[in-house]
Amino acid sequence: MKVVLFRVSILFFGMAALGTSASFAQSGWFWQNPLPQGNFLFAAAAPDASTVVAVGDAGTILRTDDGGATWTPQSSGTTQPLFGVSFVDANTGTAVGGFGTILRTDDGGATWTPQSSGTFNTLFGVSFVDAYTGTAVGGFGTILRTDDGGATWTPQSSGTTQSLNGVSFVDANTGTAVGGSLFSVSRNLGGGTILRTTDGGATWTPQASAFFSSVPGRFTFLLGVSFVDANTGTAVGEIFQGSSVPPAGIILRTTDGGATWTFQFRSPRPLRGVSFGDANTGTAVGFSGRIFRTADGGATWTPQSSGTTNELFGVSFVDANTGTAVGVGGTILRTDDGGATWTPQSSTAVSMPAGTTLSLRGVSFVDANTGTAVGDFGNILRTDDGGATWTRQSSGTTASLFGVSFVDASTGTAVGVGGTILRTDDGGATWTPQSSGTLQILSGVSFVDANTGTAVGGSFPGQTILRTTDGGATWTPQFSGTTQFLRGVSFVDANTGTAVGDSGTILRTDNGGASWTPLSSGTPQPLFGVSFVDANTGTAVGSFGTILRTTDGGATWTPQSSGTFNTLSGVSFVDANTGTAVGGSFRVGTILRTDDGGATWTPQSSGIGQSLLGVSFVDADTGTAVGDSGTILRTTTGGQ
Repeated sequence: MKVVLFRVSILFFGMAALGTSASFAQSGWFWQNPLPQGNFLFAAAAPDASTVVAVGDAGTILRTDDGGATWTPQSSGTTQPLFGVSFVDANTGTAVGGFGTILRTDDGGATWTPQSSGTFNTLFGVSFVDAYTGTAVGGFGTILRTDDGGATWTPQSSGTTQSLNGVSFVDANTGTAVGGSLFSVSRNLGGGTILRTTDGGATWTPQASAFFSSVPGRFTFLLGVSFVDANTGTAVGEIFQGSSVPPAGIILRTTDGGATWTFQFRSPRPLRGVSFGDANTGTAVGFSGRIFRTADGGATWTPQSSGTTNELFGVSFVDANTGTAVGVGGTILRTDDGGATWTPQSSTAVSMPAGTTLSLRGVSFVDANTGTAVGDFGNILRTDDGGATWTRQSSGTTASLFGVSFVDASTGTAVGVGGTILRTDDGGATWTPQSSGTLQILSGVSFVDANTGTAVGGSFPGQTILRTTDGGATWTPQFSGTTQFLRGVSFVDANTGTAVGDSGTILRTDNGGASWTPLSSGTPQPLFGVSFVDANTGTAVGSFGTILRTTDGGATWTPQSSGTFNTLSGVSFVDANTGTAVGGSFRVGTILRTDDGGATWTPQSSGIGQSLLGVSFVDADTGTAVGDSGTILRTTTGGQ
């Protein structure tokens, strides 16, 4: 059995399967895109050919017992990212992650129990050789050892302060940890770290220092390691050779327990994970979906077609033929023929150019079933069944789209980069470009009927407001009186609207935009979203958890306590009392709910490690949120 651990990128230092139903829910929110979920997956452990456990962002744990035909989410009880996982049999496993998180299961993941690590350092890798004996490694040279199944974890002296990103033990005594950190670059120390123990970690001995210092200016960071016996092992990582040259991948090999490490292969881009099924047969994965295979102990490495450009972080093989790779956006790939073919076990409705990630930035529902989401690279997705299925529509553009507004199931407008305006009158079967008369970014749009709408945006050093009363056949610029970038707009009728933007800007019109009046927000924070339910009652949201409320048409705005410092990017109210705001920060999704007009805002568990950028509710219970990595979340219970 080979258990392979995620080797996290150094940039993290210091911190449905096809056929699977979209039922991954936490506190009333569940995934609709990607499926089975869209959080980054950092590691996979396969104790046998049928059983695989994958872990990732926001405490994500997925399990399959049928070779990936179906994947089932498990409750981890944490929102910390999980970077490493190790199973010794189908029932007994350990996952590790952010802030010293260690989780243990003895029932195949039906329950995961937190264990005390005694550290707040992030743990990146873990390796168990039996149900009792394991080692975890992480930031600042952290090494922890248990001989009682994790009831107690004892720190060991690594002799380094560099991040340890991966670890592989072949028996209770013999193991190797690898790593490196950005700190070593600034100190010109070469970066790569390899540590070896033959006494269960009582002592750890550095290896390969001569190799890492042999080429001036080369900084090596090792992110993954796989040993098949006490002597034979392979490590992978990346090489930095200067700011003007992209980092490359590296594969090192030892056949004498690390007394010597030999360079075997250089990949065009970094490699993140490695797994060997036997001494000769192994697979390495990494940047842009790259997969390399060897059947001769690394004498030759052959590229394989993964079918994805998503970065792959982890890989686990149980024998020469059977393996699973995981990565960005919930990517899961499976092979049963040694990688001759890799089959996706995850799916997404979005389209991304090679080497890119995608955000969905706007969403508009007109009823519980009918909605449209828009985002980067001209992506437009449509559902007519409440998101059970999302279909990509042809936008005719590669421009990123930031806002969308539908007034009925057929009639909608999307806006975006370069003054892009698209119109549909047939539910998106066709989208027709309209002339905006500007090349500035359009970031928000609000229509009150098929003919009457307003779009806002801007670019340095100014703003844009455009108005149409003929369904977009003509768009007329309006004078706002501000130079601030406008981010969001909400109209409640043909005359009454509010726009928000940078530096706490709030503008109001009661005459269809013939004139716009600046209002005092009382904050310098950028405001990204606004939602009015009538001429008087509205809410605006923005940076650092800013929430502002008015009940007098904006004459006064009162700050409300959001309980978060995360950016809030979108807000949707269905009546004066009931609303939801969404947002996030780096790798953390935020959802807040109020049922009392914002007197109190309650956080809801999104279960995601992605920022949310837009939200649309059609009633108190039914809503959809969209965000980074093509995320679409749905609730039919008000998020409860």
